[in-house]
Amino acid sequence: MTLQVFALNTSRSFGEAVASALGLPLAEHEERTFEDFEHKARPLECVRGRNVFVISSLHADATESPNDKLCKLLFFIGALKENGAARVTAVTPYIAYARKDRQTKSRDPVTTRYVAALFEAVGTDAVMTLDVHNIVAFQNAFRCESVHLDTRRLFIENLRARIRDHPVCVLSPDPGGVKRAQLFQELLEASLGRPVERGFLDKRRSAGVVSGDLLVGDVAGTRVLVVDDLISTGGTMLRAAEACLESGAKEVFALAAHGLFVGDAATVVADSRLAKVIVTDSVPTFRLPLDVAARHVEVVSAAPLFAAAIKRCAEGGSVTALLESPA
Repeated sequence: MTLQVFALNTSRSFGEAVASALGLPLAEHEERTFEDFEHKARPLECVRGRNVFVISSLHADATESPNDKLCKLLFFIGALKENGAARVTAVTPYIAYARKDRQTKSRDPVTTRYVAALFEAVGTDAVMTLDVHNIVAFQNAFRCESVHLDTRRLFIENLRARIRDHPVCVLSPDPGGVKRAQLFQELLEASLGRPVERGFLDKRRSAGVVSGDLLVGDVAGTRVLVVDDLISTGGTMLRAAEACLESGAKEVFALAAHGLFVGDAATVVADSRLAKVIVTDSVPTFRLPLDVAARHVEVVSAAPLFAAAIKRCAEGGSVTALLESPA
């Protein structure tokens, strides 16, 4: 099947980077918003019999909410299937509602599962995303194919020069992220060819208040890599950095696939206890002041990773091998 890549308007820049890495032009489409704020999107090229990938990151921005973007993506996928696309993969670098994957209070919704049902309802064949909050919940929510990418190789390549021969510890900022930290540590060890420490910080959240100060792991004298799926206000990362430095860590780097940077994140990001905040371009850093973003945040492009994954999916290659081979 012929490969075709679309990118909806709010993810155009990321889509162009992916298409460039694939050596393809983006396929043309139209988006219109009407006077009553209803909208439509349609392909402007023939899609019949094609293997189509549609790129749209589902974060809020200055003009559209996650709901707006999700609805537009769903309708566009529906239009592709309506017009004969043989296979459609939704490529969502940041997927909305991934954190609401279980009931934490009585009668709570399980929104991750409802979002999955919406994708399936319009005929989506596969969903590709990056570092979801809970990979088990994500994979169990979808009945169509789910392709989960992670940031391990991206960040390891970025950090290699800083790490050099220094002792390193990979830390999860909460018990729920221990597996993510373990996988990162194992690939880092394979890449460096030497042992890397691992640890985690206790964390409990109730009514929006975070507590817990138990640090498990030996961070003394190390450069600590705090690994998480996303940074929202940044409070969790700063709390981890403070605990590590008090326990003798040399430096603390905050690593997350998605930088949402809401609330008072600019103050947190600029805090000297964080040596650097490293995120991908799944979500632009538009909420941060330009000077704060320039001085304290490094953005690693995930576009080449998505391009490589799309190529392997289209050609029957192994995404697992892409993610797990040492950087």
